[in-house]
Amino acid sequence: MRMWADEPRPMKNLENRGGGSDTPTSEVAETSSMAASAMDGVAAAALRSVLHRVHQAVERSGCGPHQVRVVAVSKTKPVSLIREVYDSGHRCFGENYVQEIIEKAPQLPEDIEWHFIGNLQSNKVKPLLTGVPNLAVVETVDDEKIANRLDRMVATIGRKPLKVMVQVNTSGEESKSGVDPAGCVELVKHVALGCPNLEFCGLMTIGMPDYTSTPENFKTLANCRSEVCKSLGIGEEQCELSMGMSGDFELALCRSKWAVTMCGLDPPYSEPGSTQSSSPQLFYCAA
Repeated sequence: MRMWADEPRPMKNLENRGGGSDTPTSEVAETSSMAASAMDGVAAAALRSVLHRVHQAVERSGCGPHQVRVVAVSKTKPVSLIREVYDSGHRCFGENYVQEIIEKAPQLPEDIEWHFIGNLQSNKVKPLLTGVPNLAVVETVDDEKIANRLDRMVATIGRKPLKVMVQVNTSGEESKSGVDPAGCVELVKHVALGCPNLEFCGLMTIGMPDYTSTPENFKTLANCRSEVCKSLGIGEEQCELSMGMSGDFELALCRSKWAVTMCGLDPPYSEPGSTQSSSPQLFYCAA
């Protein structure tokens, strides 16, 4: 199971459940509409905040802005909120669950670049690929079985080669998916050389949830990239890294160039490097 972030806190139910309430239905609907509008504003503000932090981290790391891609993670979020962020100019979104993404994608513009960032089971590959024609990347390939399934299905439906990342378990936690660092090169070689309908584009990892070991986790993934690039004879710009959580993606950018940065559409969980939570965090940031 992949644990990308804390689950959202439940919102107060605004529905009139009958009984003793005298609140008119129109007032309830208006209140719900105002709440939805406020949430949309929060999402756009959260994204702007992350983009500002990314810009600052890029300046400190020395990598160019073109080397960082920001993906807004929209799991559990309504289509209306995603559309609001889309209308602000953003195009890259990430989803964790197959059922959610295949329901949302047809309701949104076709130029969205969808990243699938959740645990992918073999029996979900076909509905994912057929239900989301504009799926850009699957970031969670962690064994040959899922790579082979993706490769065969891409060929079957006749879509263009699918970009994939190999997930690496750099923290050694049993609760997390991902290939062991020692097996990373072999899995990448299988994808790159044995799956003609897949396009290997990088590595992904999730660090320790309390940030205590994230610098080492990031260093491990960077070392994996060096080994992969050496084995395949490619440059590091051909192997992006996606790593970290919302409180530590600045550290990740300091470790990496050619990075993918994930950001949730909610206020930050904590300040960078802090383990003290201050407000609800629903998603993650990775770089």
